[in-house]
Amino acid sequence: MIIELFLNHGVRNIIYFEIRKKLLLHILKLKKVLQHHFIVTQKKKTGFLILKGTAEVQIGIYKKNIKKYKPMSILVLRPGLFHRIKANKNSDLFALEIENPYLKNDLIRMQDNYGRKNKGYEKLKNTRALEKNDIIFKIPKISFKNKYKLNDIKIEISYYKNFKDLKSYDDKSISIILDGKVISHHKKTVITAGEIVKSYTLKQLVKDFKIDNKILLLKASKK
Repeated sequence: MIIELFLNHGVRNIIYFEIRKKLLLHILKLKKVLQHHFIVTQKKKTGFLILKGTAEVQIGIYKKNIKKYKPMSILVLRPGLFHRIKANKNSDLFALEIENPYLKNDLIRMQDNYGRKNKGYEKLKNTRALEKNDIIFKIPKISFKNKYKLNDIKIEISYYKNFKDLKSYDDKSISIILDGKVISHHKKTVITAGEIVKSYTLKQLVKDFKIDNKILLLKASKK
């Protein structure tokens, strides 16, 4: 389901779809040198897949604890961890962002350069309707692949019923689990919706685990 699109202080946040109120996937854009708010979540886990540019990420409250993430890098932040993302001076930053579970009000801003400290998400007045040039991710039909292109990154979304179907995956590609889970033979959850992993890692799980019924994956790879 399409939600909305934010335009705030150089941050272009296009929200694509949610899956049964469990997970939200959208794209984050930061203009050169601009930074996201310094925030923490209490319940949801947040993951990023960098598509273009270099993300400078402050993890924790200490300003010296900054790491750089280049295109096709994965960043996963647990609940309760303060963080801030900044685009470096060389280019705008584009990233896929995934929230699991989808809890829109689970957000605390500790610092913000745009007057939003201690405030939640923006109101409806800060949004605009999606336009025809905005890419909209859609849930595919079974046995079909939905294909997209974002910043020279090829995106495919499709369902899989077993790991044999993943043999053709490029080992250097990245996979995001949008729905479903991988389980052990004792039916314990191994990895579930919201996780971002290298496709090579996902393919290695075939030796010991299985897909529970079916799994919806987003695969990102360089052209």
